[in-house]
Amino acid sequence: MSPSASDGARRVLVTGGAGFVGGHLVRLLATRGHEVTVFDLSSPPAADPRARYVQGSILDRAALRRALDGVDWVFHLAANPNLWAADDDEFFRVNHAGTKTVLEEATLAGAKRIVHTSTESILVSRLRERNAGLVDETVERRLDDMCGRYCQSKLLAEQEALRAAAAGAPVVVVNPTMPIGEEDHRLTPPTRMLLDFLRGRNPAYLEFAFNLVDVRDVALGHLLAAERGRVGQRYILGGVNVTLSQLLAMLRELTGRPMPTVRIPYAVAWTVAAIAQALADHVTGKPPMATLTGIRLAGAGLRIDGGKAARELGYVAGPLGEAVRRAVAWLVAAKHLQLEPNGGTP
Repeated sequence: MSPSASDGARRVLVTGGAGFVGGHLVRLLATRGHEVTVFDLSSPPAADPRARYVQGSILDRAALRRALDGVDWVFHLAANPNLWAADDDEFFRVNHAGTKTVLEEATLAGAKRIVHTSTESILVSRLRERNAGLVDETVERRLDDMCGRYCQSKLLAEQEALRAAAAGAPVVVVNPTMPIGEEDHRLTPPTRMLLDFLRGRNPAYLEFAFNLVDVRDVALGHLLAAERGRVGQRYILGGVNVTLSQLLAMLRELTGRPMPTVRIPYAVAWTVAAIAQALADHVTGKPPMATLTGIRLAGAGLRIDGGKAARELGYVAGPLGEAVRRAVAWLVAAKHLQLEPNGGTP
């Protein structure tokens, strides 16, 4: 994807800038000459020396207000991106209430552009018959369509962003699909899925359709939304529509690792996830091997039409194979995965 020139340096705040997409966005913004401040609850696994890092919670209005002082643009990426939490209320505190706080404080601070990062997960209905065909930005979902508490919290957050725009705030919404690539230090769900298959942890698979995108393209899509996006609009930042079997074939060809060939029915996958999540909820308190939200999303399936972002932002996603190759190479370099010279695992 060919970057476009920025129209002048800005003072930029990135909430969640220590995360996967956020980290790539911070590097891109700094490379373009913008003055970047990262506001994140966690310390960055790999800080960019060109950015300033402020540790804080988006629920702390006073700390957020200080970080927002004098900024031109705000990119709001901070969220709990996981599909399971020991306390479901955390999704709503961080993803919904936290977004409301950021929108209010950024508007009061006089930000000229606020880009809110939503998700493709809220475009999916748990009722499979509602997901036929390609999905685009015209799709509207209700809370009872959502596949789980994470999705509900992100839908409420996006609704807050669109309400703020309708009230006059300079808000643009982006909906990234499933990002993949290097430097995913916290192992977000798409990278974790790759890693589990590469480690041979899944003897079978549930076939489903989804959209996978290069994380670098997602970062650039955020910048394009700030530069060219229309206030009050949302833009899907997608890549390539694939099935899981197609991705597994890609991993097999890339690494030489055997991939599962046995497909399991949805009902079996749902039962396994229900048991795993019950154990996590009531016994271990640790993330389950599979989540009900994840299985519902997979069962629903999602194929994206990214035409709007292409037309209005000039967003064009690059080859998927290159992003997968970089993701695997990084997993090896970061010692999450060992590959023998012939591609197999020791």
